[in-house]
Amino acid sequence: MFRVFFIFVVLFIICQISFAEPVRETIRERIKERMVQKVQEKALEADANSESQAPLPDGVRVERGIAYGSDKQQSFDVYIPAQAKNAPVIFMVHGGAWSMGDKSMERVVKNKVARWVPKGFIFITTNYRLLPNADPLEQARDVVSAIAVAQAKAESWGGDSSKFILMGHSAGAHLVALIATDPGLSWGIIKKPWLGTVVLDSAAYDVVKIMEKRHFSFYDKAFGNDKEYWKAASPFYALTKETLPILAVCSSRRDDSTTQAHQFAKKAVFLGVSVTVLEKDFSHSEINSRLGEDKVYTEEVESFMASLNELVAKMLR
Repeated sequence: MFRVFFIFVVLFIICQISFAEPVRETIRERIKERMVQKVQEKALEADANSESQAPLPDGVRVERGIAYGSDKQQSFDVYIPAQAKNAPVIFMVHGGAWSMGDKSMERVVKNKVARWVPKGFIFITTNYRLLPNADPLEQARDVVSAIAVAQAKAESWGGDSSKFILMGHSAGAHLVALIATDPGLSWGIIKKPWLGTVVLDSAAYDVVKIMEKRHFSFYDKAFGNDKEYWKAASPFYALTKETLPILAVCSSRRDDSTTQAHQFAKKAVFLGVSVTVLEKDFSHSEINSRLGEDKVYTEEVESFMASLNELVAKMLR
C-alpha cells in the first residue's frame, strides 16, 4: 500500500513539474510582451511631445495650420522651397498608434524637410482626428480629404497636383497603405492620381491576422472586435490590380513588420502590382527619423521615388 502511495506521489510531482514549466513560460512571455508594449507606448508619447525645433533650410518657408475640415485636428503644414515651380509634392502622415502624434513631430519633419525641400520638393505633413474621436477608417478618410485640399492648393505654392507621393510612418503608414489600395476611400474626392506610396514600417497590412492572435492592447482600441471591420481596415484585402506602386519599408528587427510586408508583396505579385519590400536594420522609430539623414537608406527610398516620374528622378540626381 505504501509503495502504491509512493508511486502516486512521485507521479503527481512529475505532473506538477511538467505542467508548471509551460505555465511559467506563458507568464514570462506575457510579461515580456507587456514590457515591450510599455516601451513602445513611451516612445510614441515621446514622439508626440517632440515638435521639431530645427531651423528651416535657407530659402524654405512654411505655411502652418491649413484647414481641410472643421475639427482642429484637420489641418496640415506645407514646407515650400524658394521659387517653386511645378514642384513634386511629398505628402507625409505621422504615426502614433492611431491615438496620438502630431504633424510637427521632429522625427516626422526635420530630416525629410532638410533633404528634399532644398532639392525643390514641396513637403506636406498632416494631422487627422485621433482615437477615440475617429476610428482608422475615418482617419483614412481625413487623410483623403487633406490630400484633395492639398492638390487643389498645390499650384498656389508652385506645386504640381499630378505629382504627389504619399508617405506615412507606423499608424500613418497603415493609413496611406489603405488609401493606396482601397479605391472606395478616395473615389470622387482625390481628383488626380498620385505617383506612388512609401509605407514606413507598418505591421498592419492584414489586421485580421493581427487580431486573431495575441496582440498589443492598442490594436483593440483601434480595431475593436468586429471581424468585418478588421477586413475593411486591411490593405492586404483591399489590394487590387489598379493599385499604384508601393515601397514597403520595414524594420528587420520586427518579425511582425517584415512578415506582413512580404505577405503583402507576395499577393501584389499575384495581381501584377508593383510592391517592393525594403528591409532595414533600424528600430521602428529610426525607420522614420533616419529617412533623409542616413545616406544609403535615403538613396534607396529615393531610387523608388525616381522610378515613379522623370522630373522626380531629375531632381533627385
